[in-house]
Amino acid sequence: MLLILTMCIGTFLCMLDTTVMNIALPAIQTSMNVPLDQLSWALNIYTITFAVLTIPLARLADIFGRNKVYLLGLLTFAIGSFVSGDANIPATLIVGRGIQSIGAAIIFPTSMTIAIASTSQEKRKTALLTIGLTQGLASTLGPTIGGVVTEFLGWRWVFYINLPLLLIAFIAVIMQLPLRHEPRINAKIDFGGMLLLMVTLFSLTLSLTQATDWGWTSKRIIGLAVLTVIAFIAFVFLESRVKSPMVRLDLFADRQFSGAALTVILAGLLLIAVMVIMPTFFTQVQGKTELIAALLITPASFMIFVMSPIAGNIIEHYGPRLIITLGFLSMAAGYGVLGFMNPDRYWQTLIGLVLLGAGYGVIIGPITVLAASDFEGEKLTASQSVMGVLRQIGSVLAVAIFVSLLTSNINTAKTTAWHDARNRIEQTSLSQTTKQKMLTVTHQHFTSNGAKTSGHHSNGISQ
Repeated sequence: MLLILTMCIGTFLCMLDTTVMNIALPAIQTSMNVPLDQLSWALNIYTITFAVLTIPLARLADIFGRNKVYLLGLLTFAIGSFVSGDANIPATLIVGRGIQSIGAAIIFPTSMTIAIASTSQEKRKTALLTIGLTQGLASTLGPTIGGVVTEFLGWRWVFYINLPLLLIAFIAVIMQLPLRHEPRINAKIDFGGMLLLMVTLFSLTLSLTQATDWGWTSKRIIGLAVLTVIAFIAFVFLESRVKSPMVRLDLFADRQFSGAALTVILAGLLLIAVMVIMPTFFTQVQGKTELIAALLITPASFMIFVMSPIAGNIIEHYGPRLIITLGFLSMAAGYGVLGFMNPDRYWQTLIGLVLLGAGYGVIIGPITVLAASDFEGEKLTASQSVMGVLRQIGSVLAVAIFVSLLTSNINTAKTTAWHDARNRIEQTSLSQTTKQKMLTVTHQHFTSNGAKTSGHHSNGISQ
């Protein structure tokens, strides 16, 4: 059990850092005194690199020894965390996040396979449920932890806080796992499959993360989409013919694994979308502080923590289909509440978050068990690597689609409000000079502070 908890530390930090930085961005922007768009790649580089390198690096871990490579992953993640926390310019922060993501791409799949390989068949379900719960909690707690740490310690500690935990994990691995005579898989590296997979995932994630800025119908996005399709077709063709494929396509012949793969993308998309959108809504639209925004979305994380172990224990009695169906119904109900709620009544938001978190918690426990199926050895490692990539794709899809929608809706609302304000000012009996002054101040209000609704700004229009 101690080894499983050790693996959970690495898994927790990898998934935590996919979302922990989001809510700290305004503080980082102020500290570095740069436009927000210069920091966007500090987020994108982590997601893209994580998704692109997870499967290749997991394969290399099998060949050279999981335990030694896992330690290398912890060390790499620690270096990236230090560089990120010590950054004074966006370029340094982006480099640090890139190094972090390389470490995460090693730690995430390898921690799962080490934990499973080190437990008996009877305890395998417990190991899977524990690590699955850790993954779900880390993703949802990211904004909360980021908000609290930024408020009380400063944004740099969003990264520095990783260091003592990584040191504990490093020492624990050395004490518990053999490093000299560990088992290895004698297989060749599929360089062709590795290259095609990296091109496929890079072009896919880049197009999704940049679609809002570049435009969904721009030549660059369309070109990346075409490249994704071509590279993916070539990858499937190659992998079906090589002896040691980068991704074992026979995994998807298992209906249980295929269902789990689709479910993990959809569930991740639905959860991460809300956990990214709601803090942005609270801070940018309602004018709340990062700490308050982080605390307001915590109920979703709490429900995941409560429901995951319950779902894992009752799956044998009621079957995975019923449990997962109930989870998706709960998430759908949560979206329904959030879609029609009055945002000024937090209790309505609370109901939506509770339903969403409960639904995801019900899904994530069983789905982690189902994804492992009855696989052993190399096939088990391959299954966990693929699931790790699919989780990242779900997160990227969520950010790309929902942030695009939020940005579009906010811009539409600001345009409508500006036209309304202009019409009202023109209809007054004030002098033309006063009208022009009011129009100028109003326009500055919209463009300078995001048209927040908190009403605490001194540049508003007086009576």
